[in-house]
Amino acid sequence: MSTVSTHVLDTALGRPAAGVAVRLERMDDGGAPLAEAITGEDGRVAALGPADLAAGAYRVVFGTGAYFARAGQRAFYPEVVISFLIEAGDGHYHVPLVLSPFGYATYRGS
Repeated sequence: MSTVSTHVLDTALGRPAAGVAVRLERMDDGGAPLAEAITGEDGRVAALGPADLAAGAYRVVFGTGAYFARAGQRAFYPEVVISFLIEAGDGHYHVPLVLSPFGYATYRGS
């Protein structure tokens, strides 16, 4: 059983990024959307998508342009797309995003 969660941190402001639209897609199905959510006040989405994801290629799409526009900030990336692979029975995948208006980073969290 594999699950996905995420966390968005705004390094320019030094706090969690609340209100970021997040979408989970399965790339093996032509980018079919599996789930959509909005980050909470803590910048987190604890459970994104089904509780049991099959092995395959997925991506998380973050609506960063709208997030920065609401804050009155210019941003270079209108969205951030993180593609990753789920291995069969590999457990939980935490896909965090560390964000600023002109850059971002990610890693496989725990």
